[in-house]
Amino acid sequence: MEGLDTWQLVAIGLLFVWGGFVRSGLGFGGAVLTLPFLLMVHNAPLLFLPIIAVHLLFFSFITVVQSQRKAGRSGDNTRANSVNWDFLRYALLLMIIPKLIGVAGVITLPANIISSFIFVVVSAYAVSYILDRPFRSNNRWLDAGFLVVGGYVSGTSLIAAPLVVPVAASRVEHYQLRDTLFVLWFLLVAVKLCAFLWTGVDLQWRHQLWLLPCATVGHLLGLRFHEYMLQADTKVFYRVLGFGLLAVSLAGLARLV
Repeated sequence: MEGLDTWQLVAIGLLFVWGGFVRSGLGFGGAVLTLPFLLMVHNAPLLFLPIIAVHLLFFSFITVVQSQRKAGRSGDNTRANSVNWDFLRYALLLMIIPKLIGVAGVITLPANIISSFIFVVVSAYAVSYILDRPFRSNNRWLDAGFLVVGGYVSGTSLIAAPLVVPVAASRVEHYQLRDTLFVLWFLLVAVKLCAFLWTGVDLQWRHQLWLLPCATVGHLLGLRFHEYMLQADTKVFYRVLGFGLLAVSLAGLARLV
């Protein structure tokens, strides 16, 4: 991030606080609801994606371990098995090849093309939030399609959650959903980071040192917000968020044209 202005560094730090807040507050979406804003601050996908990937790896591991320990202390043997391994095998078989294709794309394609792809995908998500028409899965062929496309989107940009979550929700028990998704994110992100290492992409370790605490602050705030979200009507929240994402994505596309 050498050469960035002070305001850009401050904005990036605050956006990683926001990303951590969303990730723990909603259970998903830390990347999809943060990456468009980061690209508006500095159009460099390969700068931010390794950092987001490491954060996903760290927080998904911490969340699942904490969940398992909490279930163990409560003596709830049913909830102790909070990961649906059958679904993970099914999802990974469909996602792994398009995931690798997407990773190859993000490494080799110009930054403007990757950024444009991210803005277009996020715009589609934003419209679904505004219209209160989230992606829904209701048959096995649609499930497979969502996971294949989600694998590619995850490979290019780590913003596949709105495609993958409906499939998981239709196939996984409610109490297993969050931890199963976090294990899936962990495995997919591990693949992406291995590809980055193999191809020599800079993982930005020096900037991890100051951005991880930013994400941790957001994570802790999000844990408190999660309790509110469990009881509140979230339609207004998502609609407002959708308008914000759509405006940022359209502005980003206009700047790249």
